[in-house]
Amino acid sequence: MSDDRAQLADFLRTRRAALQPEDVGMPRGPRRRTDGLRREEVAALAGLSVDYYSRMEQSRGPHPSEQMLVALARGLRLSLDERDYLLRLGGYPVPRRIMRGDHVDAGIMRILDRLADTPAMVVGSAGEILYQTGLAITLFGDETRFSGLERSVVYRWFTAPDSRTVYPDDDHEQRARDFVADLRTAYVRDGRPSPAADVADALTESSAEFRTLWAEHRVEHKHSQYKRLVHPEVGVMEVYCQSLFDIDQSQGLLVFTATPGSESAEKLRLLGVLSGHVV
Repeated sequence: MSDDRAQLADFLRTRRAALQPEDVGMPRGPRRRTDGLRREEVAALAGLSVDYYSRMEQSRGPHPSEQMLVALARGLRLSLDERDYLLRLGGYPVPRRIMRGDHVDAGIMRILDRLADTPAMVVGSAGEILYQTGLAITLFGDETRFSGLERSVVYRWFTAPDSRTVYPDDDHEQRARDFVADLRTAYVRDGRPSPAADVADALTESSAEFRTLWAEHRVEHKHSQYKRLVHPEVGVMEVYCQSLFDIDQSQGLLVFTATPGSESAEKLRLLGVLSGHVV
C-alpha cells in the first residue's frame, strides 16, 4: 500500500479551513477567533475521536482505514472527485463509479444540514440507507448500522420480518411491490457487477415472495408520495415522501413531511420533542 501521509494531512487541513460552521449546520458562536472548522468539530462530523483526527492532521498515528477516510470525506462535505483524491492519498484504489455510491454528495449533505428537525435520509441504488437525520433515526431506527447484504432495506424486507413493522400490515403488499420495482430499475441501469445485482441474486435464491414479484418485471419508478408509518410511541402517521434523485451517483434524498395542522403533523412534532429533535 503506497500512501502520502504528508499530503493527506495537508489536504485535511485545507479542507477543514475551507469549511465554515454554517456549512455543516453548526452555530458559529461568539468566541470563534478563526475561520474554518475546529478539529473537534470535524472529528464529531466523521465519528472519530479528536485525538485520532489530530494525529492524522499531524502525519502521526496508525495508517487510516479506508472506512475512516470515507467517513472523513462525508464529514468534510467533499465532492466525489475530492473523495477519490483522499482515498488515493491514503493508498487505496478508487472503485468504479457505480461501486462507490456510498459517498453522499456535498450538496446533498448541505441540504441535510438544514433538515435537522425533519425526518430525511439518503438511499443508495440497492436500498442502502447511507445517511439519516436524527428524527429519521427516531422514526425508522438506525438503518445505517447494517453491513453486507443487510445494508439494503429491500433485502431486509424479504429476509427479516421485523423490518416491516414500520408500515401497517395492510400496506405491506404495496410496499413490497414498490421495493422490487426500484431494485429492478437499479439492476437494469447498473448491470453487473453492482449492489443491486447482488441483492437481486441473493433474494432470488432465498425468497419465494421476491421471486414472484421479480418475475413481474414491474419497473415504474414513480410511486405514491403518500405513506403510512407506524411508531410504537405515537402510533400511525400519514406522511408524504418527497424524493430528489442524484443521477450521477444513483442516490435518492427522501424527506418525510405531514400536512400542517394535521394529527400526523402533531405526532411528528411530539416524536421530535421526545427524541430531542423538535419539529
